[in-house]
Amino acid sequence: MENRESFGTRLGFILVSAGCAIGLGNVWKFPYICGQNGGAAFILLYLVCLAVLGWPILISEFAVGRASQHSVAKAFYDLEPKGTHWHRYRWFGIVGNYLLMMFYTMVAGWMINYALRSLTGRMQGMEPDQIAEAFSGMLLSPVEMTVFMVIAVLLAFGICSKGLQNGVERITKAMMLCLIVLMIVLAVHSLMLPNMSEGLKFYLVPDFGKFAEIGFGNVLFAAMSHAFFTLSVGIGAMEIFGSYLSKERRLTGEAFHILLLDTFVALMAGVIIIPACFAYGVQPDSGPSLLFITLPNVFNHMAGGRIWGTAFFVFMSFAALSTVIAVFENILSMTMEVFHWTRKKAVRNNIIGVIVLSLPAVLGYNVLSGIQPLGAGSTIMDFEDFLVSYNILPLGSMLFVLFCMSKNGWGWDNFLQEVDTGVGMKYPRFVRQYVRFGVPAIIIIIYLKGYYDMFYETAALAFWMCVAVAFLALIFSFTISKKKKQ
Repeated sequence: MENRESFGTRLGFILVSAGCAIGLGNVWKFPYICGQNGGAAFILLYLVCLAVLGWPILISEFAVGRASQHSVAKAFYDLEPKGTHWHRYRWFGIVGNYLLMMFYTMVAGWMINYALRSLTGRMQGMEPDQIAEAFSGMLLSPVEMTVFMVIAVLLAFGICSKGLQNGVERITKAMMLCLIVLMIVLAVHSLMLPNMSEGLKFYLVPDFGKFAEIGFGNVLFAAMSHAFFTLSVGIGAMEIFGSYLSKERRLTGEAFHILLLDTFVALMAGVIIIPACFAYGVQPDSGPSLLFITLPNVFNHMAGGRIWGTAFFVFMSFAALSTVIAVFENILSMTMEVFHWTRKKAVRNNIIGVIVLSLPAVLGYNVLSGIQPLGAGSTIMDFEDFLVSYNILPLGSMLFVLFCMSKNGWGWDNFLQEVDTGVGMKYPRFVRQYVRFGVPAIIIIIYLKGYYDMFYETAALAFWMCVAVAFLALIFSFTISKKKKQ
C-alpha cells in the first residue's frame, strides 16, 4: 500500500489550508456585504461570529482528517462506532466537492479572462456602458466562457498532478505569498487615492447607529452567515489537509492561524475596494457587479489604471485558483481511495469529468438561459450555488460537529485526544456543551433563515421550507445509532 502523503512544512499546511478558505467570498463578497451592513460595525460582529462559529467547525474537520488519515470518502468508516451509519455522510462530501467545482471553475475562468483583458489594455478607455456591455458579452459567449473555464481546470489539475508537496504545497505557497504581497501593494495604493478618507472612516470607525437603521437582527444574521461560509467547511475540503498533517502540533492553534490569515485577506480586500469606491463616488454595496463593472470603471479613472487593474485581477485569479486547487486535491484523494486509482489516472479522469460537469453553468448564461430553476432571472449557476451554499455546506458542517461531540459518534474523548496531541494551544474544555448544542442550533437557524430569505417572496415558500425541514430530518437520521444484524 502506498504511504500517505504529508506536508513538507508547517507553513505549507497553513498556507494551503488558508488558500482553500481564502476564495472569492473573502475578496468579492466580503467588501459589498460589509458595505450593505454598515461597514466597521458589521466587521466587529463578523469577527465575533467567526470565533464562535467558524473556529470550532474548522477544528472538527481537521480532527476527523488527522485521526482517520483519509479523505471524507473513508474517514467516517474508520472513526464511527460499530453499528452506526455516519459513513453515509461521505456522499455529502463527494457530491458537494463536485457541485462546488461545477460553477467555481467558471468563475475562476472569469478572473483569468479579466486579468488578461486588463494586461492587454482591452478595458482601457471604455465608457461605463461599454464596460457593462463587455461583461454581458462575455456571459453570452459560450466559446469564450468554456475556453477560460478549461484553462482554470487544466491549470489547477496540472498543479495537483505533481503531488502534495511538489505540486499543491509548493505552488500554493508561492501563489499565496504573491497574493499577500499584491494585497499590501494594492491596499497602500488605495490609501493614497484622493478623497479616500471617507471610505476608510466608513470601513474602520464603527457606527452603531447603522444597527438601528438596518436592523440588528439583519446585520447579525449577515455576519453569522458570512463567517460560516467563508471557511469552505462542510464538504471535507479542510478535512483532507488535516489528513496530511503530522501530530507535532495541536489543532486548535493551527486552526486559529488559518482563521487569522483568512480574516486578514477579507479585511485587506475591503481596504483595497471600499476607499477606492468612495474616492470615485461609487457605492460599495453594489453587489457582485462591483467586481466586473464598477471596479474596471474605477481603474480607468486612476493614473496607471491598467497596471492596477491587472494587479487586482491577478490577485483575484490567485484567490480563486487557490480554492480550486484545494478542492481538486480533495476530489483526487477521494477518487484515489474509492477507486484505487493512481494520482495520474485520477487526474486524467477528473479533468474530463469536471469540464463536462462545468458546462451547464457556462451554458446557463447563453445557450441554456431559458432554464431558470429558482424562478425568473435565475441561472443554472444560481441553482448549483444554492445547493452548495444553502444546503451542503451548513448541513455538512453540522454533521462534522455532531460526529465529534455525540456519544454515538466519534465522541468528545476521542476528539479531545486528537485535537490536543502535540504542542501549542489546548482546546478549551468549557466550550464542550456550547459546541455540542449551540453550534448545531446556530447552523439550523442560518440554514432555515437562508431558505426563508431565498423564497419568502414566492408562492412556493411553504414547499421549500418543507424541503429544508426534510433535509434536516435526513441529517439527524445519520446521528441515530443502529446496530447491525448479527
